Amino acid sequence: MTTMPKVSLAGSSSRSAGDLKTFMAGVVARNPGEPEFHQAVQEVAESILPFVADNPQYRDTMILDRMTEPDRQISFRVLWQDRDGNVQMNRGYRVQFNGAIGPYKGGIRFHPSVTASVLKFLGFEQTFKNSLTGLPMGGGKGGSNFDPKGKTDAEIMRFCQSFITELYRHIGEDTDVPAGDIGVGAREVSYMFGQYRRITNKWTGVFTGKGLDFGGSLIRKEATGYGAVYFIQNMLVAAGDSMDGKAVCISGSGNVATYAAEKATQLGGTVLTLSDSRGTIYDPNGITPEKLEIVKQIKEVERAPIAVYADRVKGASFHEGSRPWGVACDVAIPCATQNELEAEDAKLLIKNGIKAVGEGANMPSTLEAVHMLQQAGVMFGPAKAVNAGGVGVSGLEQSQNSLRLSWSAEEVEDKLRNIMASIHEQCMMYGQDGQYVNYVKGANIAGFRKVADAMLAQGYI
Repeated sequence: MTTMPKVSLAGSSSRSAGDLKTFMAGVVARNPGEPEFHQAVQEVAESILPFVADNPQYRDTMILDRMTEPDRQISFRVLWQDRDGNVQMNRGYRVQFNGAIGPYKGGIRFHPSVTASVLKFLGFEQTFKNSLTGLPMGGGKGGSNFDPKGKTDAEIMRFCQSFITELYRHIGEDTDVPAGDIGVGAREVSYMFGQYRRITNKWTGVFTGKGLDFGGSLIRKEATGYGAVYFIQNMLVAAGDSMDGKAVCISGSGNVATYAAEKATQLGGTVLTLSDSRGTIYDPNGITPEKLEIVKQIKEVERAPIAVYADRVKGASFHEGSRPWGVACDVAIPCATQNELEAEDAKLLIKNGIKAVGEGANMPSTLEAVHMLQQAGVMFGPAKAVNAGGVGVSGLEQSQNSLRLSWSAEEVEDKLRNIMASIHEQCMMYGQDGQYVNYVKGANIAGFRKVADAMLAQGYI
């Protein structure tokens, strides 16, 4: 009988399958000083290790250990000139995490908090998220510690051009297809795409989130927020309920939050809150579609803080330094940033009768908060499932570019709705635990199996 060879990773020690503590010790030893990455891996390992222990083809090849190691990491300097003619320097990154099921796919983030740890956590999550969509996309992530806030359009253009002058050699429509993320919207994507086209003399769908006049997809801007609400609606329907009549608290005030609010309202919910880094607005009368236009004007046109909403809308109030989670609601959708929903916030939500939480942002809940919500029987949708609509429509944009076609908004949204329904079904399949559905476990196992099987089929890569 032929036995499967053991794979040895530096920093990994011999352990019994399912030993979370030993597994995480190996991850930390190989990736010191990267707390965001450690947290993302632990969230997956908690539900995957018991599954791996029962499946020798995964256990004996140490497939999960291998999945925690990126295919490659690229780091480079980015030099650019500010408005006063001074040379500025930032660091750029691309983490190509796992390409077993397709070209690397994941956003580019411009924010002072960007580090290798943050991008590795995002790339690791992206691998599972992309797998869940059913589209042929591997996982990757990139960005820079550049802060676009306060910069002129010309400064941002020069930075983006310098960034792509280095990155272009590592990406391509069949290799790695970036998109936007925090600090990177249509403006930044367009500048980067233009520089890529200029250098390579090729028009290809190497970026998604492009302008509608040159290959972008309808509904891409709305996709993450819309998809999050579709997933939450599926959770509620599976439990014999719906979004109709629900009080909804949302954090953030960017595209994800704004369009989650729009779709939640369309489905009959009443959105009570939005937020930014300065605090939370609370509107007891609900943030209606007309009021959402005020939010878009404040954030997208004026680029002003969300506090301005309270000055313009009668009955609304602004709470400086606070998060939305103290407001009584039925549904909570954290759409701002990682670890914004902590244990104390979870306690408040549970006390106030929360029914469902869906993560619109990437890893917005701490592990302790997730465990508390699950133990209280709250339906909890993890980011890799709930916010997969954005990358799902990015995949559809790639398809449209390849076919040289443009689908209507109705066609794209119908495909988005089907993608989210399929992800929900996968989570139900692997997450059913008696009467309770553990969506974290379901999403992790469903995403893991496809990638792991592809890795094994392709050999020891």
